[in-house]
Amino acid sequence: MENLKNIHPGEVLLEEFLVPMGISAYRLAKEINIPQTRISEIVKGRRRMTADTALRLSLFFGNSVKFWMGLQVDFDIEEELRLKKNEFDLIRKYEFA
Repeated sequence: MENLKNIHPGEVLLEEFLVPMGISAYRLAKEINIPQTRISEIVKGRRRMTADTALRLSLFFGNSVKFWMGLQVDFDIEEELRLKKNEFDLIRKYEFA
């Protein structure tokens, strides 16, 4: 079974919001009052989605903060599972008596 690509929140921001809405990273940054480099780094997958950025995006796009933070948490979990699979495979479930 082939593993699916782990999708960074920045890819969702770019492909599901910025491109379809015709909004540049520069414009978004100005609208939500953050440095343009922050948005660019998120879109490139080089920076995490912080609570501050998630709050700003949720206010701008009208969706929930948990949507943006959930994308980041899902990404982080998948990355850890991928990076530490062999180590995690050694952990055995505790058996209650």
